[in-house]
Amino acid sequence: MKPKTKTDYASLVLKPLYLNEDRIVIGIPMTGVVRAEWMVARYGQVIPCNWSHSELYHWMNQFSPIGYTVPDARNVIVQKFIDGKANWLFFIDHDVILPRDCFIKINKYMNDGDIPVVSGLYFAKAHPPEPLLYRGRGNSFHRGWKLCDKVWVDGIPMGCTLIHRSLLHAMWKDAEEYTAGGNIKARKVFDFPSGIMFDPKEGIRAYSGTEDLAWCNRVIAGEYLKKTGWKEIAKKKYPFLVDTSIFCQHITMDGQTYPLPMNGGIY
Repeated sequence: MKPKTKTDYASLVLKPLYLNEDRIVIGIPMTGVVRAEWMVARYGQVIPCNWSHSELYHWMNQFSPIGYTVPDARNVIVQKFIDGKANWLFFIDHDVILPRDCFIKINKYMNDGDIPVVSGLYFAKAHPPEPLLYRGRGNSFHRGWKLCDKVWVDGIPMGCTLIHRSLLHAMWKDAEEYTAGGNIKARKVFDFPSGIMFDPKEGIRAYSGTEDLAWCNRVIAGEYLKKTGWKEIAKKKYPFLVDTSIFCQHITMDGQTYPLPMNGGIY
């Protein structure tokens, strides 16, 4: 005897796809060329259970002698992020090699939801290589920690960094609108700080910096953590967390990685 209704198994399989939660956008500013080591690390990540994903490639027109700038790439990514519904943005730079368990570790921070900015650890492309985590400005890198420590700082890089939507959305609303890459509408959430000042007593003074530390300065100066409800984090002198167990490598296009082997992992 035939059943009165026929089960549509295809609909049962596909239906959950429409219920997926949009949790994270992974943004990767790049020049178009990456090392094989980076590709293996990025696409060889251990994926947490019950994750799903889709891919988007956004090309930018060249509009300066050396191509687009890093802040432009970050701002285009932020714009895409703001246009969506995800709660977290994760920046990965195209010369930062992630550890295999990176997504597992950031997934925990996303699930806990109590820290708005978390960075992995990587080092400058220099001899000797210096860890890119800072307390204060003009005083070199922060010392006194061991590998796998969780370190609170006021300056981080953006090459392996998780940021909550509330923070970026508030900064985006206050940021100047402009056109990146010649035809992409975005806002200057990230920018290179640079300028020239004239002081009658001291003469002409020039300044410049990087977009990552400028972003950190803006978060603190603008009290964006307090404004967006992260009141306990806002009270901290050093409000950004570096999880040094997310130990990345910085790589050049000729395959040189930084740092060199560490002396016991102590800084």
